[in-house]
Amino acid sequence: MTYHAKVQNGALVLEQPLALPDGTDVEVELRPVPSAPAPAEPPPTIYDRYKGFIGIASGLPADLSANHDHYAHGAPRGIDLE
Repeated sequence: MTYHAKVQNGALVLEQPLALPDGTDVEVELRPVPSAPAPAEPPPTIYDRYKGFIGIASGLPADLSANHDHYAHGAPRGIDLE
């Protein structure tokens, strides 16, 4: 059986009463209950993960974001910014 207790003024105080008669010999093994783990740090944002790449590309077309499919896959140009 496992009973949970807290230490108060140097004595163990059980959370639930024992179903044992008075005078019963028992053996007590003390094991501190591990505390809850510290909350994990939130994962980095996409910006934080890729901020080292911002601004390093050069020589790209001005309309790349609007016409990505044209440059990546050969689709017809949708928007002409020039």
